[in-house]
Amino acid sequence: MPRWTTPTGLGGWLTLLLGVLLAVIGLVLTVGGVQLAMLGGSWYYLIAGLALIVSGLLLVWRDVRGAWLYGAVFVATVIWALWEKGLNGWAMIPRLVGPLVLMFLVLATLPVLRSRGGGKTAGFGALGLAALTVVFGLVVGQINAPGVDSPVPGARGPFGDPALIKAGMDWPAYGGSDAAQRYSPLNQINKTNVGQLERAWTFRTGDLPGERFGAETTPLKIADTVYLCSGRNKMFALDANTGRQKWAYDPKVADEQIPYTAACRGVTYYATPNVDQAQPCATRIIEGTLDGRIIAVDARTGVPCPAFGTNGAVSIKEGMGNPYPGMVSITSPPVVVRGVIVTGHQVLDGQKRWNASGVIQGYDVVTGQLRFAWDMMRPDITTAPPAGQTYTPGTPNMWTTATGDEALGLVYLPMGNSAADYYSSLRRPQENQYSSALVALDVTTGKPRWSYQTVRRDVWDYDLGSQVTLVDMPTAGGVTPAVILPSKRGEIFVLDRRTGQPLHGVQDRPAPRGGVEPAQRAATQPYSLFNTLAKPDLREVDMWGMSLIDQMICRIQFKKASYQGQFTPPTADRRFIEYPGYNGGSDWGSVALDPRRGVIIANYNDMPNYNRLVPRAEANKLGWFPRDDPRYQEETTGEGAKAEGAGDPQMGVPYAIDVNAGWRMPFTGLLCKEPPYGGIRAIDVQSGKTLWDRPFGTARKNGPFGIPSMLPLEIGTPNNGGSVVTAGGLIFIAAATDDLIRAIDIETGKTVWSDVLPAGGQANPMIYEQNGRQYLVIVAAGHHFMETPEGDYVIAYALPQRG
Repeated sequence: MPRWTTPTGLGGWLTLLLGVLLAVIGLVLTVGGVQLAMLGGSWYYLIAGLALIVSGLLLVWRDVRGAWLYGAVFVATVIWALWEKGLNGWAMIPRLVGPLVLMFLVLATLPVLRSRGGGKTAGFGALGLAALTVVFGLVVGQINAPGVDSPVPGARGPFGDPALIKAGMDWPAYGGSDAAQRYSPLNQINKTNVGQLERAWTFRTGDLPGERFGAETTPLKIADTVYLCSGRNKMFALDANTGRQKWAYDPKVADEQIPYTAACRGVTYYATPNVDQAQPCATRIIEGTLDGRIIAVDARTGVPCPAFGTNGAVSIKEGMGNPYPGMVSITSPPVVVRGVIVTGHQVLDGQKRWNASGVIQGYDVVTGQLRFAWDMMRPDITTAPPAGQTYTPGTPNMWTTATGDEALGLVYLPMGNSAADYYSSLRRPQENQYSSALVALDVTTGKPRWSYQTVRRDVWDYDLGSQVTLVDMPTAGGVTPAVILPSKRGEIFVLDRRTGQPLHGVQDRPAPRGGVEPAQRAATQPYSLFNTLAKPDLREVDMWGMSLIDQMICRIQFKKASYQGQFTPPTADRRFIEYPGYNGGSDWGSVALDPRRGVIIANYNDMPNYNRLVPRAEANKLGWFPRDDPRYQEETTGEGAKAEGAGDPQMGVPYAIDVNAGWRMPFTGLLCKEPPYGGIRAIDVQSGKTLWDRPFGTARKNGPFGIPSMLPLEIGTPNNGGSVVTAGGLIFIAAATDDLIRAIDIETGKTVWSDVLPAGGQANPMIYEQNGRQYLVIVAAGHHFMETPEGDYVIAYALPQRG
């Protein structure tokens, strides 16, 4: 080693600093690498760390061998990266971008090292530049892996009764029609002219809830009026041509009633048959509120219907034992079948085992009289419970949107879990039967006709969030009325909607046992052979980061956690990995269906959760108490910064739950799993074959430390909300965290138009026509879970008017 001399000039001091930096990085990698190797993980970090320490010390002495050693480490890193992940651009970022930057810096020291007697370095420099060029090409050229591409069918439908698929000029139901296909037969806006779309009008609701925001609203359009609700349940009627307000009604929901999010996903329209439509409340708008009321107002004036309940409202909390504010809320629009309003409700997750009942209720659409109540634990109760009694506490609820079948007299209920999602030992047989199941409820009797369970003894919050879609499916035995049932797990089931029998194969596969309740874990779980949005099980090599260091930290976390693939049993002694996470797969945005082509469009999430059951004594010390406990603190959370499940008490069972939603890495706040984190897929409705599949969402609003990168790269982001499909061959969707609304070509999956929204677009768009002009409408209100900006915008797009 050359004799030490004090550096001279800027180059000498920079070389010294670079040597110190390499040695420090090497030290960190060595320490973490030892831990990872002892856990049975990759030895690369330990070996590379030791080599970097030596390389850095040699550079401190300004010895050219330090540069040669770093070059060797760099070449070895490239080989290792390709061996682990192949030509996967996103996987290359933590493995090669940092080393690439350091390689440039090492090359810059060559003149200083040569002046110290290092000899000829031109060859080394040329070799290094060539290597850098190759690596840069690998990262940039392969940043998005290609999707699956198959021919998209032409018209071969309709898959559905035209009388059922009645969305045309109007958008009369939350899902576009009673079939909830989220399809519009309008084609004025198509692939040839979509690039000309412009904002036709904008309306602002004035409702900015603040801390817990996220309206998630899909408006309706009937005749010449658009109807919608804001996050805190203010209802509006707008002129469909101009966006001008016609009326507004404020049910005055108190802020204390807001659960996790101020969410109103939509309202319901009903026209009383055989009644003069000019009569008051002959047509009405029905809304479920965050404080547990069903409200009916005149569709023409917004005035409450006096004959409905008491002054236009009924309370679903009657018979629930006066639940604490925020514990019971309606966030999804009710459905009307055969003159009965059927509603479920959200029971605030994670609070306590014996929280409010998940009872399903049906009310007369004209009078508001309770027609039925389905309490799964009390089949003897047909309406209200006897005096002095309540509906059974803690039973599975239905918080999302149901779908009604007028012809069959059924309403399809995607059910949630019993209160205390992550612990099952106290559940009763009926709860185990209906939890995370689709239940077909007969609106005449208020009793289940059939049910189909998608998760057995669910302790992963894999409740059903997606509204089901009705479709008439050609089969060998003729046309069969079916439902398409997407799930948070990513499994898509297709069932005969008369009987609940699968129309495509379902396979029971072994599930892992163990955890804190080994006797409770089901031996098998059902997997759909139709199509699944779920990806292969995670591996250590799938961990990500912005550098080798944070990737190494995530790999250590992975090896420390309990993970046996999907359905890993919850544990308390260490964290367990849940993949997919509780946000999907498919969540409340559900899927869209082009009934002419027979193509399902499904956007989905692809993120893990990093969870731990927290023993009760430890949870009490941390201050995790339910909202109705005097010790409750508003800001108390665990990992995951105010996300659902982050420090939820689950009072009444032995464990609280702490969910690191998305599994964020320390320091940078990015996700530990490599991208993509969300995608969008086209699926053949008859065969279940994937036609194309793409990452969904750009990196423009994502970056380390919460700093937006503004990069247009399709990283595939988490997403909340769904899509709409049109006869013009377009898919319109916002939902991602990049604050863009976009049009996607249904045949190729390529984005053909986009616009930047002023707030997050975590809602389903809708389509309608007015005065010969087609409109696309999106509510941009933001979503605090998705970390998109808050807003109160209703934005309509249309083609420019001629003349």
